[in-house]
Amino acid sequence: MNAEQAYAELVQHCKETATLRSCADLLGWDERTYLPPQGASHRGEQLALLARLVHERLTTPRLGELLTAVEGSAFTHPAESVSAATIREVRRTYDRAVKIPASLVQELARVTTQAQQVWQQARKNNDFASFRPWLEKVVALKQQEAQAVGFATVPYDALLDEYEPGATTGEITRLFATLRRELTPLLQAILASGRQARAEILAREYPVDRQQTFGQGAAAAIGFRFDAGRLDVTTHPFCSGIGPGDCRITTRYNPHHLNEAFFGILHEAGHGLYEQGLDPEHFGCAPGTAASLGIHESQSRLWENQVGRSRPFWEHFYPRAQELFPQALADVSLAVFLFAINEVKASFIRVEADEATYNLHIILRFELEQALISGDLKVSEVPGAWNEKFRQSFDLTPPTDTLGCLQDIHWSGGGIGYFPTYTLGNLYAAQFMAQARQDLPGLDDDFRGGSFTRLTGWLREKIHREGHRRSAGALCERVTGRPLQTAPLMAYLKQKYESLYEVTV
Repeated sequence: MNAEQAYAELVQHCKETATLRSCADLLGWDERTYLPPQGASHRGEQLALLARLVHERLTTPRLGELLTAVEGSAFTHPAESVSAATIREVRRTYDRAVKIPASLVQELARVTTQAQQVWQQARKNNDFASFRPWLEKVVALKQQEAQAVGFATVPYDALLDEYEPGATTGEITRLFATLRRELTPLLQAILASGRQARAEILAREYPVDRQQTFGQGAAAAIGFRFDAGRLDVTTHPFCSGIGPGDCRITTRYNPHHLNEAFFGILHEAGHGLYEQGLDPEHFGCAPGTAASLGIHESQSRLWENQVGRSRPFWEHFYPRAQELFPQALADVSLAVFLFAINEVKASFIRVEADEATYNLHIILRFELEQALISGDLKVSEVPGAWNEKFRQSFDLTPPTDTLGCLQDIHWSGGGIGYFPTYTLGNLYAAQFMAQARQDLPGLDDDFRGGSFTRLTGWLREKIHREGHRRSAGALCERVTGRPLQTAPLMAYLKQKYESLYEVTV
């Protein structure tokens, strides 16, 4: 078998595996949106079977033979070419997958499907006790996965690598420590300023049907294509890129809280734009997949915050908001509204946290996850450990587990190692946006006019269409000329909050 034949078969294998995996993704989307509660057990069996079939395709000896035939051939040069990136990433996933027993993959799919259903009810009923045995199963299985994959320093590295390839716990710990140190004086100055936003205006009456109209209109305006996607309701918002032409985003509505759904929609639409911007020709191969979850989160956080909470954005959208919600906003000026949606305060729920405190929520979870996987923290101790860390960071203690350790879906779904990518996403977003402003003068004028096509096009060219040809760090350097740093995010936050809170840091 020559290299050309082997590479063609390798690509076909990747595409078929991705198609099979997309079937599981669709069942997962349905499970979190429309699945009847009594169907959870059978859905677990369905997903377990698909997980086993995908794992068999990822570990078949034939794949190893194909890799051997193409590695060292002309297909591996240049390093960022379509073929080289495809071969590199197939090798990485193959080497990881062959270390994990099929029985473990199948059991993880079965357990996490049921655990997510239990978590939904536990969160609703503030009942950690009912979720505890399921979380114990998930943590034990993820510990087994870490040991099977192997690691150089700490077990958490093996899980982190699934979401942020190449990143290490040590590197992220140091990066987060720098960020926390730089955030502290800004937060102290804000809290000492005495200025208070009129946050109560966001808790007025906002009819859900009008929120749906407003949110969907904003998502479409920034470029999310509804002929290739849809928006639905779920307990915990998410985005599923099923495949070319099919991207599903979700949100949750609160008739007395505008922020929750609107910024959730912008966030998920940012993910969706990335999915819709990937090159469909390379579906299933590295150039047609996201570089990392940190890069994926950069796209959602960029649209949600860097754009969606800016004054130019609302100079365009606020008249529409007042038209749709006259009782809530007719007497509210744009300046008052902007201060309200950018208010800084300690809060219990991560997805509703402001930009200045959000990363502290992530650092808390990052630290707890490491302790769970190392065995230093028992699942039974999670509520107490959560509340103590929360008190240290925010000087608040969650009054319920629903507002504490039960608020996120990630652990029930087995997503241990995912949380750090949110803060990495914030850092990447700030660095990308700073570069976009240099490359595209007059962006704020675009936003005031309701035009987002130049920014969307820039992101599509620089990030989306690049797929996973490079690592996240290499992509960041290619786009911005610098490695990932905390400085762009801090500069953005200081500029915003020094103005709103009339402070100097």
